[in-house]
Amino acid sequence: MENGISGSTHPVIDTHNDDVDTRDALEEIVYALSDFKGLGTQLTFSQGSCLKVLSRPNEHWWWAEREDGCQGYAPVNHLTTLTRNRQYGQDMEYFDSYSHLKIHHEMLDDKARTLAYQTAIRQNAHLLTDKVILDVGCGTGILSMMCARYGRPKQVYAVEASDIAEYTKDVIHSNKMSDTVTVLHSKVEEVQLEESVDVIISEWMGTILLFEMMVESVLLARDRLLKDGGTLWPSTASLFLVPCSAQKQYGSKMEFWKDQYGFDLSDLIEIAKEEFLQKPVHNHILDPADCLSEASRILNIDMRSVRREDLEQIDLDFEFTVQKSGTLHGFCTWFQVDFEGLDQSIHTVYLNTGPEHELTHWKQNLFLLDSPLSVDKDDVITGQFNLHRNPEWRRHLRVLLRFRVMSSSNNLKVPDREKLFYVWR
Repeated sequence: MENGISGSTHPVIDTHNDDVDTRDALEEIVYALSDFKGLGTQLTFSQGSCLKVLSRPNEHWWWAEREDGCQGYAPVNHLTTLTRNRQYGQDMEYFDSYSHLKIHHEMLDDKARTLAYQTAIRQNAHLLTDKVILDVGCGTGILSMMCARYGRPKQVYAVEASDIAEYTKDVIHSNKMSDTVTVLHSKVEEVQLEESVDVIISEWMGTILLFEMMVESVLLARDRLLKDGGTLWPSTASLFLVPCSAQKQYGSKMEFWKDQYGFDLSDLIEIAKEEFLQKPVHNHILDPADCLSEASRILNIDMRSVRREDLEQIDLDFEFTVQKSGTLHGFCTWFQVDFEGLDQSIHTVYLNTGPEHELTHWKQNLFLLDSPLSVDKDDVITGQFNLHRNPEWRRHLRVLLRFRVMSSSNNLKVPDREKLFYVWR
């Protein structure tokens, strides 16, 4: 797990094909979304670099040229046609959503979420004394104030890019913590501190763990500002997957059309599939009784070593043995994050958003199939869960779900199926 992710695979190009004719290729200027360190004939570049596309040998790798004339293969999922101004506009749309109290009310009211952070801080409080702490995306300042109250740190830098930061300054002042907590109304990427920090704390998780990609800001802060051997909270993050039944949810979207006030509207079902089933149900509450097998941890991210480019494309394999006969309507995901103790004597605190734990505002995410399938006990479901970052809408994701079903006697029961989901563009 050298790159901080277990369960991911990445495409590799061995050599440049000298037979590729670049003369007829439509040259295009693109921009690098993140750093990439090339190997062999792959092109090395930095975030924001301007590249000229000379040819497109395949859908994953393009032959490109840097401004200094150096050429090589560039991974397509690291490139965008967006100018920096358009990327800036997307960020402003995102930060504006956090300028209003509604979303902060929802997060503060989520006791499982907030108490997990509080427990980690209190368990490690004696080791936070005189430390420098960075709170990335501090919102109303709740985590910064917890650190100040229980840990007695030297300094807490509370960074918030949205306009809620101006009110957070008043909150910190009213709680008489201004001497310890400094609120910085800025993107963390632009913050300049006079000292490195001992701890970075952040609540960056979104739908399907990575939606909104706030994790990228945390990793940038880690690389720029965290001391060697410093602590990140959360320390690790995992994504879980399970095949499940969801009759009520599927029926409300699809079977609904079969009988309305005595009329058959089934001709609308195909349109309904396109409108209602292209995106996951992000506020689903999964009944554990609807799980058709044990859940599988398909992804584990080590926040100390994962690189931003590792999160552009994550290809995950899964295999489930069906534990009871039923109807497979789709797959459900949730996540867990862990807060490791600052020394080995302190137990790890974890926050799990799964169906057998206290309900959180994230709930679970349901990926409904276009058509449900009957499965029997001991059937085996194998496939891939491909999680790709949208190349233009950088805070959005796409999930390509591929799977097949084998019978207990190893006969192919359901041939390969695949479905693309947008989260949310």
